[in-house]
Amino acid sequence: QVRLVESGGGLVQAGGSLRLSCAASGRTFSTLSMGWFRQAPGKEREFLAVITRGDSSTYYAGSVKGRFTISRDNAKNTVYLQMNNLKPEDTAVYYCAGAQEYKPLKYEYDYWGQGTQVTVSS
Repeated sequence: QVRLVESGGGLVQAGGSLRLSCAASGRTFSTLSMGWFRQAPGKEREFLAVITRGDSSTYYAGSVKGRFTISRDNAKNTVYLQMNNLKPEDTAVYYCAGAQEYKPLKYEYDYWGQGTQVTVSS
C-alpha cells in the first residue's frame, strides 16, 4: 500500500506561483509513475501532468503546458508541481496519484492523495 500526502496549496493572486509537493510512503516510490490532477466544483477530475517511472519522461495537459512543471526526487520520495502564471480558472483541489503503469491512463492510477486546495484570486 502507498500513502500520498499533498502540501503547498493556498491562496494566490492571479499571475502568481505555487509549488505543490506530494510525499509518498509505503513502497518503493521510484517504481511508480506519478501524476497530478485537479477537480473544480461541479467538474470532473482533470489530468494535468505525469512523470514516468524510470526515465522520468513528462507529459502535460494542453491547459497547463508551459505554465506547470512536474518533477520528482526519488531520494525524498516526493513529486512536485510547480505552477506559474496562475489564473482564476486554476482554482481547484489538486491531487497527486501513483500508478504502476509506465504511462498510465486516468483509471490506471492505483493510489491517490487526499488533495490540497488551490485558490487563485483575480
